[in-house]
Amino acid sequence: MEILFQEDSSITMSSDTDVSLSSYDEDQGSKLIRKAREAPFVPIGMAGFAAIVAYGLYKLKSRGNTKMSVHLIHMRVAAQGFVVGAMTLGMGYSMYQEFWAKPKP
Repeated sequence: MEILFQEDSSITMSSDTDVSLSSYDEDQGSKLIRKAREAPFVPIGMAGFAAIVAYGLYKLKSRGNTKMSVHLIHMRVAAQGFVVGAMTLGMGYSMYQEFWAKPKP
């Protein structure tokens, strides 16, 4: 925003409205695809988390004489481990792309 002073001591305000609104134009599907290309291990981590939770719920009936709390703790640790592993791989992948895969000028 810019304030302009005129000779008759009146003040006018001028604002730059050249803001690009292209990010608001994309729908949810294309935004998800764009974000997945930027960080490919995030959707992998989410899918793995969902798969482990689904497997845990499926195995809930046939857990034998294991306590419910122990079963839930094991499933939580497995899901968190998968997500942390995916985040670690994603960080390594982004570091590789940024530091080693770039051609040096």
